[in-house]
This record gives sequence, structure tokens and C-alpha cells, in this order.
Amino acid sequence: MTTERRESGVGSRESESVAASSNLTATTPDPRLPTPDSDADTIADFYLRPDRVDLVAGVRALAREKLAPRAAHYDATATFPHEDFRDLFEAGLLGAAIPRDLGGLGLGPYRGDIFTLWMLTKEIARADLSLARCWEGHVNSLVLIDGMGTDEQKARWFEGVLERGETWVAWSGEPQARAPGEKTRFGTYAERVDGGWKLDGTKAFATSAGGARWAILLVNTEGPGGARHASGDVDHLLLMACDLSDPSVSIDGSWWDPIGMKATVSHAVRFDNTFIPDSNLLGYPGQYLLESWQTCFAPQYGASFLGAATAAYDYAIASILAQKKGDDPYVQHHVGRMSVNLDTAHLWLRHVATLWESGRSAEAQVAGNRVRHLLEHLSVETVDHCIRSCGARALIKPSPVERIWRDLSIYVRHDNDDHVLATIGKAVLGKSYDVSFYKP
Repeated sequence: MTTERRESGVGSRESESVAASSNLTATTPDPRLPTPDSDADTIADFYLRPDRVDLVAGVRALAREKLAPRAAHYDATATFPHEDFRDLFEAGLLGAAIPRDLGGLGLGPYRGDIFTLWMLTKEIARADLSLARCWEGHVNSLVLIDGMGTDEQKARWFEGVLERGETWVAWSGEPQARAPGEKTRFGTYAERVDGGWKLDGTKAFATSAGGARWAILLVNTEGPGGARHASGDVDHLLLMACDLSDPSVSIDGSWWDPIGMKATVSHAVRFDNTFIPDSNLLGYPGQYLLESWQTCFAPQYGASFLGAATAAYDYAIASILAQKKGDDPYVQHHVGRMSVNLDTAHLWLRHVATLWESGRSAEAQVAGNRVRHLLEHLSVETVDHCIRSCGARALIKPSPVERIWRDLSIYVRHDNDDHVLATIGKAVLGKSYDVSFYKP
């Protein structure tokens, strides 16, 4: 997606205050109605830097007023949320993880402010978890470019994001064992040629396929497997930036037909002798695993889970008040549990963010696994409490909880939580462990 740049909006350098943006100002709610800002936001705003509160409030308003109303359509049509990304671009948000001196908002694990980025992700997920997954892929890619790219690469690729609204994603998935009934075989093969590499093969779970302009491909030069499913020497893992407009790149839209997260359009993508020039190689061989870059992103998955749970909580409170069920002691139990879950999730994210922001990256990497595990369970439990307190109608369209339940059910499978928890146990017991992909 490309479009012309606008100089005003939530994240523009010229407008630090979101409240000053006329199209994103959160209006004062009717006191007779439930506030659109959940009490779950109070603790999040409390832990934000004072100069970031308006930014998050503006994204919250944008998500509520524009992004959330489109979520059902993108889910029903299983299409990439182009309009949403256009709004994010026009609001100055696509450069969230680009350094301030290069025109962005300067958010990220090594930029001294990661909590704000996670709260932006939470608000986007609150509107649409599929959209948040695509957003994650974009901002995570920018974090990698900022941390591993050359000055020339940063100038070239960040300009495309800021000036033309180009979106990014990172793809690794190459599962080697076929599921029952699955016909597609996944895996990529890289061949060294003059001036770069030729890539052939197929990647799965390719989020934003058909929507993103660029993809960072995690490719193992020893054979199929990418980063997650490959074995052997980590020095053979390369990160290749691929221009997805290349005609040698094609999409198999028949593979991605899940119960939820439909709008992530995480199709199978085929590379037919696609040329990747040396100038598009990111970092040094093996850097992604040797420096544990995957650990930067685990808490952000949790922030997305939390956004979905917050949306379910919002629905539950509105439904309970509308149906005058607030005197039911069991409903009160469900509401109490949901509220505590959301508070706990925010506190854990703030704790891990403090570790990143104070330069304690080794501790942050370990704590990130804990928060990813915990927020999965807190979020799934919160959605369950919502359904139990509201009844079966919560799972009937047009209730957003029906979509939230489907989306969250599949997104928490992004990692094997049993392996995540075992990894935490290994760390406690002083055993060796895989901090990136939790391999047993």
C-alpha cells in the first residue's frame, strides 16, 4: 500500500498533542452511558510517560471511531485491512518504530520507550486483533531495520514508510511436517549468485500477503526451515528484504482458511527464483538468533492478546449495564476477575518495559517469556468470563465477542505455550534453553 504523505495527525512531528487533531479528539461521553474508555485504561495511562498519554488516547479514539467499525467486514471478506493502514499512515503512526532523528516516533526496545509501543498495539488489537497482527509485523520489521540495518538501508526503507506509506512484514514460517490432509510443502532454498541470492520455495503463515510492500525473509542457506524450524549452525540464517512487487513472488490464497485471524491474510507465498541483492541483506549471518532479536517481540504478542481481552471486557460491562444484571453476585465475580486480569496484564507489561528501557536486556528477554505466557492465559480467561457473564448472545453476530473469541483462539497458538512454560522452568533450574523459539 502506498499513498501520499500527510503532515498532520496522531504521530506527526508537527503535532505532539493528539487532542489537537480535530479528527481524532476523544469527545466527552454522555454521563448516562458507559464511558468508551474502560477503567482498564486508567492503569495503562498512569504508567505512560506524560508526553505519550495524548498519543495513546488519540490512537484509542482512532481505533474506536474508524478501525473497529471495519473489523467485521475484513473478517467476513478475509481481506487485508487497507483502509485501516491508510488511516494509520495519515495519522503518522506507520513510523512508530523509526528513530525520531529519522522522522519517526522513536519507539522500541532499544530506544528507551517500548511501553508506549505496546499500548499502541493494545489499542489497535482492541479494535481488531487481525489488524494488530499485521501492525505487529510492520513495526517489528522496523525495529529490526533500526537495530541491524546500515545507514543507507535505514534512509532508503524508512523514507518509503514515512513518505509513501509502505508497509513491512517479517516471514519465517517453513514447517517441515505436513498436517493431516495438507498438500502444500513448505521450505525455501537459497543459491548464491553474482551480486546476491536467488530464492526458490514457499513460506507459510505469511501475514499481510498481498498487503505489505516489503517482507524481511528469514532464510536458512543450509535448506528449508527458516528460523523456527531449521536446525544446525545459526550462522546460516540470513535476513533478506524482499520487494513483494517482484513478479517472481506469488500468493497461494487457498491455504489460509482458519477459524479466526482471517484478515491477516497469512497465505502461503511462493518464490520462483526471486533475486535478493546483497544490498538487501540485513545484518550479519546468524545475527537474529545470536542476539536473540525474537525476544523483543514476545511481549508485544501479549499486548495484542490484552487488546482483545479489553475489547471483550468493554462489551461485557456495556451488556451487563444494559441488561441490568449488575446485582447478580456471580456476574459481579466475573467482572471482578476480568478487572483484576487486565490490571495484572498491564502491570506485567510495565515491569518488562522497565527492564528494556533501563538497559537490562538479558533480564527483559527472560521476563518477556513470562509475560507472553501469562497474558495468553489472562486474556483467554477474560474472554471466557465475558461470555459467561453475558450469555450465549455474546457469541452471536453482530457481537464483536464472537470474532474476538475466534481470533484469540488461533492467535495464542502462534507459539506453543507448553514449550514457553517449560522454557521458563529451564531458566529457573539453571538448564540451557532456547530463548527465541522455545525448542524442547
